[in-house]
Amino acid sequence: MIPMPANLRVWLATGATDMRKGMNGLALLVQEGLKRDPHVGDLYVFRGRSGSLVKILWHDGLGLSLYAKRLDRGRFVWPATAGAPVALSPAQLGYMLEGIDWRNPQATWRPTAAG
Repeated sequence: MIPMPANLRVWLATGATDMRKGMNGLALLVQEGLKRDPHVGDLYVFRGRSGSLVKILWHDGLGLSLYAKRLDRGRFVWPATAGAPVALSPAQLGYMLEGIDWRNPQATWRPTAAG
């Protein structure tokens, strides 16, 4: 588990991203494409065209980190719009990385009585 500060901001880079890019290419994309500073400590999440792979770029104050996750089945839920980045909460990012629809997560069923 990656320790995340409480004030962490998460940004989805809408549209499809070339997943051949590494941390320098994605940092440049954040800076020039999203018009944001990749070194302020925010998380930037990118998704490939197939939808099964995401890459997360994060500067923790010491250096850049690049994380990747590929789903064995299914696709990551992604906004249909392209252009401005979409803000997520860290909890919504957790849902997304688990393959759950972060826009409308469903609570699990809870019993009303024991026995």
